Amino acid sequence: MVKITFDLPHEEAGVMSDSENHQNGMFPEWEKGSEKSGNSADALHLIETGKPNGKQHLDFTDNAVVNRYETSDSVDTHKEDDDEEISLLHGCFEKIPMKDFHAEIRAYKDVEDFLNSTLLLLNLQQTGLTEIIDAMLKKLHENSDEGSQFTLEEARHAIFTQDSVHTLSRTIQGTTTSEDSGFDFDQSWICAMCELSNLTKRHVVIARLAHPANLGSTSQEVQLVILVLTPTVEKSTKSALETARTFSTLFLDMDYRHKLLEVQTESEFKQLLQQRTKLLSSQQGLPENRKSHLVLSDFEKDEAEESKCPLGRGMINDLKRRLPHYWSDYKDGIFGKRTIHKVISTTFFLYFACVLPNIAFGMLNDSNTDGAIGVQKILFSQCLGGLLFAVFGGQPLIVLLTTAPLALYTKIIYSISDDFGLDFNAMFACVGLWNAFFLIIYSVFNLSKLMKYSSRSTEEIFSLFIVFAFSADAIKDTVKDFNKNYYSSSCDSLSQGSFVNQTNISAVTTQMPSTNLSDTTTAANMIQECLKENSILFLLLMLGTVWLGITLYNFTKTPFLNAGKREMLADYALPVAVLAMSFFGSFVFKDIKLKPFTYRTNVEFFVVAPIHTLPWGAVLGAAGLGFCLSLLFFMDQNISSALVNAPANKLKKGAAYHWDLFTVAIINAFLSIFTFPWVHAALPHSPLHVKALADMEDRVDQGHVHQIVVYVRETRLTGIISHIMIGLSLLLLPYPMSYIPRPVLDGLFLYIAITALFGNQMFDRIMLFFTEQAAYPPNHYIRRVPQRKIHLFTVTQILQLFVLCIFGFSPIPYMKMVFPILIMLLMPIRHKLTPKFIEPKYLKALDGH
Repeated sequence: MVKITFDLPHEEAGVMSDSENHQNGMFPEWEKGSEKSGNSADALHLIETGKPNGKQHLDFTDNAVVNRYETSDSVDTHKEDDDEEISLLHGCFEKIPMKDFHAEIRAYKDVEDFLNSTLLLLNLQQTGLTEIIDAMLKKLHENSDEGSQFTLEEARHAIFTQDSVHTLSRTIQGTTTSEDSGFDFDQSWICAMCELSNLTKRHVVIARLAHPANLGSTSQEVQLVILVLTPTVEKSTKSALETARTFSTLFLDMDYRHKLLEVQTESEFKQLLQQRTKLLSSQQGLPENRKSHLVLSDFEKDEAEESKCPLGRGMINDLKRRLPHYWSDYKDGIFGKRTIHKVISTTFFLYFACVLPNIAFGMLNDSNTDGAIGVQKILFSQCLGGLLFAVFGGQPLIVLLTTAPLALYTKIIYSISDDFGLDFNAMFACVGLWNAFFLIIYSVFNLSKLMKYSSRSTEEIFSLFIVFAFSADAIKDTVKDFNKNYYSSSCDSLSQGSFVNQTNISAVTTQMPSTNLSDTTTAANMIQECLKENSILFLLLMLGTVWLGITLYNFTKTPFLNAGKREMLADYALPVAVLAMSFFGSFVFKDIKLKPFTYRTNVEFFVVAPIHTLPWGAVLGAAGLGFCLSLLFFMDQNISSALVNAPANKLKKGAAYHWDLFTVAIINAFLSIFTFPWVHAALPHSPLHVKALADMEDRVDQGHVHQIVVYVRETRLTGIISHIMIGLSLLLLPYPMSYIPRPVLDGLFLYIAITALFGNQMFDRIMLFFTEQAAYPPNHYIRRVPQRKIHLFTVTQILQLFVLCIFGFSPIPYMKMVFPILIMLLMPIRHKLTPKFIEPKYLKALDGH
């Protein structure tokens, strides 16, 4: 159960008008004070109007800060010559506690009364504030009895501030704390309330809108509206505020609201309300929820358990945490609204995001190892490793992949084997087995718990390094193609006028004297080698893939089509971009012959590496290489897992750091025996896999739009199906796989790199160096940390990233062996060195999840 802590405002929590809030982009910040427990990650905010007496009301009772919209009596409302009505509005904010369904019996009765009367509107088509309220009031009139004798004009006058200013006078909204803005209004729902003198009983009307509606500056994506009407004279437990607080507490949970949006009938809606009420009542009654406490991470929970034998305790706890959810990992990929669509789109995303880099890395390994490891082996390794991990791994949303660092490490092993006259297959297998041995040691001794010291800073530095690695591969291929085809010596000779006709070899032949056949042959060869059009098409296909993919990926932020079609285009962005640009390059420009990717046809798969042929010195040397490689696996695997299990992703089933590392060790031990390339958790594929399976919700804060995760389908089906498809791709060689041009592969690299930047806080802070200060986003660290400290922290991260890039991209192969150790050093640098320059309270805001 999620725990919430309320902070009591002190003297700086003054009253701010709505215009001030809008201009400043912030609300009063509250220092630590008394705490109030709850069971949701949301807090309640009230915007409430008192009686129009022109007085300011600000009470601090039970952790509350009141906001009231008031029309002042001291200044009469009047009209100018142009009939413009002028009045004053006063507003402030009040923080109120959630309803305690366990201790307050009235809360449960309020819900039962609503369920009996069932004033519910599903899929309301209206989008304007006035139309929505009128529809809800008409619904109430249709079910009118002796307790609801009032006119629509009376109700409108009580609900709105005044006739000409259609602003809800008294509302309750939820607030959330997010990584993007720190403090957010929960814009997906709103609760309005009013008191009417002609009422003799309370009424609650709930409307679910068919489309998100903009109902004000703090409620721009509303889909659920609650309207509470109560008599003017009513006892305190039945007042409009208390009744509205009951239903607002129910609607605070994001996952619950997501389910309410999916139900089709009123009976299902009522059933969910009943279930939520009972769940709150039972959860709020638990002893641990009757007092403030910290939410423990999986690592801290494991450490809290006493055990006589700590060996293997982490793996045991991981299995206890994940095994109860094993069958639901399959069911969650089948049942639920839009689940089938999400699973299909994510499966295609994973297929293309894995198979195309495999082809690229396969070509690289083929040239680095003289054909010992090629495209077929890397595809089989991806299929087998990914499939085994999807079935037996603890966290199925992690994606295994062979990566650029592993390809570089393979090249180092080949160079060492060549220098010392060793068999490469035997040396590769020996290093892989040592690597698996060390990973098993790390798993048994629970060393993954060290990742509790891995902060957001470490994860983002490593993520940006991977982004640079993907980008560097694409840029190197582009430069190589231009040097070969566009800036070749043949093109230089032709451009200098040695041969005038560059387009028709036969024309050149006829124009040359018959006695000068050698010059004719030279001219023909130069024309064949000067292929500027190939380079231009290379650039067009690569950038076209990036442009089309990013455009479709961000299509949900456009007003075109409808929400369902926009989301579908965004889900299939990568497959559509790859297929469209492949067709464009292979058929539209079929006269331009792009060089297809190459592979060897005669490959023997299951041949055991001759490890017994290695001398003891080579075995010990392989142990050193395997240890360094195990550090790379350890950091890559655990950082990827940490990003997948980040709190912002709202995963429910728990992590499995130790068991996942053990599973990867066993998989790679098997792959090493047969000289198959290694695989481990990949960035940014793993976090992107989570986003592909998630339902997202847009939040708007002062014109800055960001998305938050509402719900993630934690399923194994996407990994299983996509890796079976990758295995079947071996049957598609050479056709139709060869129809995918090489520049499309590089465009895919750039697409993955760019999409990985979305939500990377370090990249956002780097962009602040080039952003006008007035345009800074209202992020939580912007509000809490001095600008000088923000930039200082960013500079320290850039320096660490720079050192990683020096060693990671060094042309000296042996320098790359130090790279895994440098990644490990990121954690002590963050915890020992960085606090000497930046205060801990600022680091908590800058570097916390």
